[in-house]
Amino acid sequence: MMRSLIAMLCLVGIVVSVLALRVHYSTGAEPCSINARWDCGVVNHSPFAMMGPVPVAAIGILGYLALAGLGWTRQRFPLFLAVLVGLGFALRLSFIEEYVLEVWCLYCVISQGVIALMTLLSLGWLLEEYFDLKRANRRSY
Repeated sequence: MMRSLIAMLCLVGIVVSVLALRVHYSTGAEPCSINARWDCGVVNHSPFAMMGPVPVAAIGILGYLALAGLGWTRQRFPLFLAVLVGLGFALRLSFIEEYVLEVWCLYCVISQGVIALMTLLSLGWLLEEYFDLKRANRRSY
């Protein structure tokens, strides 16, 4: 059940990352340009939307694909570590949106929620494995 839930959250993350990437390469008005504080175009056209030659949204797509692979193959500890890296990356971007750009991207906020939820779920899944192993070891004595 957990790997299906993680895969579904990764799919949501991929969709919002693809939408953000579309905004990154778009030159027209964006559907997520709500007001002066919520404008995906400002965020996705800023210098912070790139890491070297790669758009941050493309990194998000690859990251969610990697997380889906780790979750699907039940690699609980590597999944948890990778999700923590993703959470740190998302928190850094949120800090930039809040304090540097002073503009939020709806797609980025959704992705932040997805990665935060995945952090909690992967931690719970990892702890479940730990306690299952502990119980199994107690029975073997």
